[in-house]
Amino acid sequence: MRLCKGKATLRILVTALTLATGFAAASAARAADGHFVLISHAPDSDSWWNTIKNAIKQADEDFNVETDYRNPPNGDIADMARLVEQAAARNYDGVIVTIADYDVLKSSINKVTAKKIPLVTINSGTEEQSAQLGAIMHVGQPEYVAGKAAGEKAKAAGVKSFLCVNHLATNTVSFDRCRGFADAIGVDYKASTIDSGQDPTEIQSKVSAYLRNHPNTGAILTLGPTPASATLKAVQQMGLAGKIYFCTFDFSDDIAKAIQNGTIQFAIDQQPYLQGYIPVAVLAIVKKEHTTDPAKIRQLLEANPKFKARLATYGLAPSYGPKNIRSGPGFITKDNLDKVIKYAGQYR
Repeated sequence: MRLCKGKATLRILVTALTLATGFAAASAARAADGHFVLISHAPDSDSWWNTIKNAIKQADEDFNVETDYRNPPNGDIADMARLVEQAAARNYDGVIVTIADYDVLKSSINKVTAKKIPLVTINSGTEEQSAQLGAIMHVGQPEYVAGKAAGEKAKAAGVKSFLCVNHLATNTVSFDRCRGFADAIGVDYKASTIDSGQDPTEIQSKVSAYLRNHPNTGAILTLGPTPASATLKAVQQMGLAGKIYFCTFDFSDDIAKAIQNGTIQFAIDQQPYLQGYIPVAVLAIVKKEHTTDPAKIRQLLEANPKFKARLATYGLAPSYGPKNIRSGPGFITKDNLDKVIKYAGQYR
């Protein structure tokens, strides 16, 4: 039967309304299950945080949540404190923050927890400071633990003395890396550490002088790419490449080449991807399961197939304490170097 024009128009309107309702329902189904914010201390110029930003994006997709990234453009901690206060005022479902300066940020972070907003701390600061701030957990690399783990590897290789090249001597936490390594091999870290400064030429000169004055030095530990590159030059010029046990924190092209040719035994990797992915996943679990029990959260996280797939793809391995999840130390060696190079700057 042929419909009259009026009935045809009505049917079109009904159909359109039904489709619109269906689209609205689908949109509602896709709506984020939680809205979080990650506030870092990093300036806009710090490309190291790109890996963390990529991890946030993937965690958002995997757990159907939305996470804003905020940072002080110039790295000013006072500006960061204001961003934390703004986050508290916006009533996010969860807040992730670095403890770049405990004393400066404490008051602002307390405004988050005072409103019962779930808090996870990452990257900088200590696990003890995180607990004092009322965070569910801290996701990062304890510097002493990382240094000691590196020292244990060196001890197993027969190392009994070392030089710690500290280019970050103005940051007292940096000495924890040297102290951990020293404790592992059983020596005094103060007698084994030099304040190298950050100028590559000066670093090379100071390392060369130390090694000439201490010819029986068994190992070298550098705390980042800049001193690693400068120390490599010193070692090569002195004919010690491949003869002295050499390890470093962090990663760069020079470090990759030195691992490949055997000059550097390993790089200590804090696995920044995990510092972006895990806290978002934790807050998503808190929101969905209504639990802040670290053991329960860890159980659910470890059982998540998407999380396990990310770890396998990028060659990542977190470690777990009673409360906190440690992103490091991971170790980059010849065995996993190719995978690290493949994802460097993106997911590693």
